Amino acid sequence: MLGIIGAMDEEISRILEQMREIKKQQKASMTFYQGVLSGREVVVVRSGIGKVNAAICTQILADDFHVTAVINTGIAGSLRNEINIGDIVLSVDALQHDMDATAFGYEAGQIPRMDALAFAADEKLLQLAKESCERVNPEIQVFTGRVLSGDQFIADREKKEQLVRMFGGYCTEMEGAAIAQTAYVNNIPYLVVRAISDKADNSAGIDYKVFEAEAIEHSVRLIADLAGRL
Repeated sequence: MLGIIGAMDEEISRILEQMREIKKQQKASMTFYQGVLSGREVVVVRSGIGKVNAAICTQILADDFHVTAVINTGIAGSLRNEINIGDIVLSVDALQHDMDATAFGYEAGQIPRMDALAFAADEKLLQLAKESCERVNPEIQVFTGRVLSGDQFIADREKKEQLVRMFGGYCTEMEGAAIAQTAYVNNIPYLVVRAISDKADNSAGIDYKVFEAEAIEHSVRLIADLAGRL
C-alpha cells in the first residue's frame, strides 16, 4: 500500500478524481481515501498544514494502513534562481529549518538526540519520480535537492537568502521534513514532491495565489504516473 499525503484539499482532489474503488475512513479529523490509482493500491489523505499535522498523518498511515512507502505531494517556494514557478523539486533529503538547538551544541536544523541532521529520501522513489516527471511534464524542469520545512510561510528575500546560506535548500514549505522524520523512525521509504508556486520572496503572496493551480497540476500528473510504476 502506497501512502500519498497532501496538505490541502486542492492538492488531493485532483488525485481522487483519478482513483477508483474508493473507501473512506476517518481518524484524527482526517479523511483517508483508500483505493486504486494507476493500478496501484493507495491511500490518499489531506494532512492539513504544518509539521504537527503532517507527522500525525504519517504515523496513522504507518500504524493503521501499514504503508510500504509515503509520498508527500504539494507546493513550495523556490529558493534558487534557476528553479522557476511550475517546476518540480524532488527531495534528496529534508530538514526542519526552524529547529534551533544550537545553544546545546547541535547544528542548526538538527533535532536534539536524533542521529540525522537531514532525513534522506528513498533513492529508488527519487529516480522513478524523476523519470515520471520528465515523461509527463516535458514542458518544465525537474530538480533533485534538499527540501526545507518549517511552520512559516517564507515571503521575505532576506529570510530566503539565509535559508540557502545555512542549509543549501532548493525549496521551502511546511510539511515535508516532518513526514520525512516520521518515515525515518518507522523505517518507511519516503519522497517529497514539490511543485513551485512562488519564489519565496516579497512577491510570494501574489505568485502563490496565481500559480497554485498550475503547480498542483504538475504534481498530480507526476504522482499518477509514479503510482503506476511502483
